[in-house]
Amino acid sequence: MNLLGFTRLMYMIYGKGPVDLDFIQGQGLLAVKIGQIHALRIDFLDPEKCRQLAQLYRHTASLPAESFHRLIAEHAPEGFLDAFDSIEETPFASASIGQVHRGRLKTGEEVAVKLVKSDYTTDFRKDVKAVEIFFRALISFYPKLKRVANPLGILEDIRRYTLSELDLRNELRGQETLRALYDELGGDYDLSGLGFLTMYPELSGENVLVSEYIDGVTLDEMLEQGTLTYERLLRIFFIVGVYMFRAGTFHGDIHPGNIMVRNGTELVFVDNGSLGYVEGKIKEGLFAFFDALSHYDFPRAATCLNKMSERELTGQAYDRFLAAFLAVYEGFEGKTVSEVSLTRQMMLTIKLGVNSGMEFDKGMFSVVRALMYLDGMVLRCAPDAVLMEDIRTFVESLQKDSG
Repeated sequence: MNLLGFTRLMYMIYGKGPVDLDFIQGQGLLAVKIGQIHALRIDFLDPEKCRQLAQLYRHTASLPAESFHRLIAEHAPEGFLDAFDSIEETPFASASIGQVHRGRLKTGEEVAVKLVKSDYTTDFRKDVKAVEIFFRALISFYPKLKRVANPLGILEDIRRYTLSELDLRNELRGQETLRALYDELGGDYDLSGLGFLTMYPELSGENVLVSEYIDGVTLDEMLEQGTLTYERLLRIFFIVGVYMFRAGTFHGDIHPGNIMVRNGTELVFVDNGSLGYVEGKIKEGLFAFFDALSHYDFPRAATCLNKMSERELTGQAYDRFLAAFLAVYEGFEGKTVSEVSLTRQMMLTIKLGVNSGMEFDKGMFSVVRALMYLDGMVLRCAPDAVLMEDIRTFVESLQKDSG
């Protein structure tokens, strides 16, 4: 993806015309990831455009059949095919990084065989470097951009989690980590309804992953069909909140295509190759911030945000920030997500903080992205919900259980 392609991509996303999915996919993995991030930005993009971009979660181009055989031959462990009774050549799912084929082991288990489209890695690195050069040049002319939007930080976040996903061994490790935390946290928090895949590490490697086959649907499909309930979505908020604010480790790319419902009830996180991490003052500060916000205690929320900064404001600088913060949240109380998006409000809040002189650790990006995905799902599922008031119960539960 060169500068012209990147410019056309941005114009396509923010302009008035329809989305050309073939063009986005033709521009490579970075373009697909940028499109996916914008798919839930219904707070400022046209809902129809978001719906079109959401197709990038699952309707991406598949490798031809001969490439399937080549990848198996080149990347599967020795004796791989000997373990299978059959593998379907046509994938049943295709995402930005890999495609998934249904298979059956000789021991009888139905499995999913995921193959990385391995030619993406080199091109992805080149695209990130090209866009990085563009952003650095832009920042040299407009230094304030680095503090207000920090496009380099966002780009680095995309680079980190995408390269992690490209090595399927990270998905094995990520699943193992989340399962271990489930066992550790389950005694203190109700994580019932969360399930995990059975993995086959002996049949897996950097470019091949074998796991149990799930006969289920993604949240993205449920949102499209109108079958995802707000109650189920709130349950996801709670589970993600436990991982994020109590363990400090969570699914790093939790868009609606990466959450499935198995057997109609059980939630399963898939594509666990990239985990998000938040610690120290960001983890504790964000939890305290949302606690204050859910109770509409805006002065305390402002104090929490300041404490998260690597450089806290004092004196008149803080007084000016507080006055501006209260102005940003004027009228926020009792608003539905369609009236005031939580993502949009968070973006305005962080922008205000950095314009006032605050500096935040890069760990903030993975948290904000996760919240953006969750908030975007609420906008599609229950636009009339007063999300902050519903979150209040979960925040209080986390406080009580942790105490």
